[in-house]
Amino acid sequence: MAVTIRLARRGGNRRPFYHIVATDSRYKRDGRYLEQVGFYDPRGTTQLAVDEDKARKWLAVGATTSPTVKQLLKRAGIGKQVAAQAGE
Repeated sequence: MAVTIRLARRGGNRRPFYHIVATDSRYKRDGRYLEQVGFYDPRGTTQLAVDEDKARKWLAVGATTSPTVKQLLKRAGIGKQVAAQAGE
């Protein structure tokens, strides 16, 4: 099973809100997921919350990140582990 950390869209029309989730890469974008890692609200004053323990756990077991989530994790201060995971 290839685990990916990516965004799952929630919210209504023109009011996006995203959950940062660890999911099997074969699942649909907004489908089921293994664990919620955090959330991201891009509207107004941008809000970002990431559970660092959960994110580090999934990265340690080999989860890949989407490009957007990679940037968000760096912004949240988990960038060193993400860079090491990507081989940069």
